[in-house]
Amino acid sequence: MIQGASFARNPAKAVGLALAGAALLTLSAKTQVPFWPVPMTLQTMAVLLIATVLGPRLGMAAMVAYLGAGMAGLPVFAGSPERGIGLAYLAGPTGGFLAGMALAMLVTGVLAQQRGFAGRTIAMLAGVAAIYLPGLAWLSVYVPADKLIATGFAPFILGDLFKVAVATMLVQAGLRLRG
Repeated sequence: MIQGASFARNPAKAVGLALAGAALLTLSAKTQVPFWPVPMTLQTMAVLLIATVLGPRLGMAAMVAYLGAGMAGLPVFAGSPERGIGLAYLAGPTGGFLAGMALAMLVTGVLAQQRGFAGRTIAMLAGVAAIYLPGLAWLSVYVPADKLIATGFAPFILGDLFKVAVATMLVQAGLRLRG
């Protein structure tokens, strides 16, 4: 794991990592993977990886850069520009999930610091919960309560658990390669 505090002495490196994280978030949002019961993007996995590797401060900086680019009208979000851009996209049904991703950067980043394999896995699972809580709360404005779980949770949780498993393995492999 990269220690965010170690970049306090090198702000250019910190900015570069945050912008690289924002670029990875954009690419992951645009990458569709066939999965059952619905296709998935890799965005949740990117959030969890960035938070685990960069920590909460640089992870949040990456998320702020990503959200800022989206609010400015750049088509960085999944389904944009077809489903809208800018603030109109954020006000739509998936806006709460994007807010949850910002929360997940903090939760996962804090919980994953200096943890072993099991601790990082738990941190990522907590990050997934942090995505769903505001996501489902916001989605409830658009979807009737009796259809909320079937619409915003059930089709996606299997894919998100799969992404947690892959992200945990990627971090573990990176740590082994590193040393």
